[in-house]
Amino acid sequence: MTIITDQKSRPVSSVVAILVAIFSGGYMLPWAIAAVRGNANAWSVFWINLLLGWTVVGWIVALVMSIREHRLRVVS
Repeated sequence: MTIITDQKSRPVSSVVAILVAIFSGGYMLPWAIAAVRGNANAWSVFWINLLLGWTVVGWIVALVMSIREHRLRVVS
């Protein structure tokens, strides 16, 4: 039995996302969280945060997307 997850390792994206979040005063924090956690939807979080984050609701949606649990699959 093998367990497969949608988590991805992107060390360069993680560093870039953290720096952008710091320089933007936390505005891009959801994207940084998604990149560090290795979410498969990190780029979706980036675009939602960039385009709709200023509405506060968009920022919260991006944050919720970034902290969702990883999907697991069990392969026999």
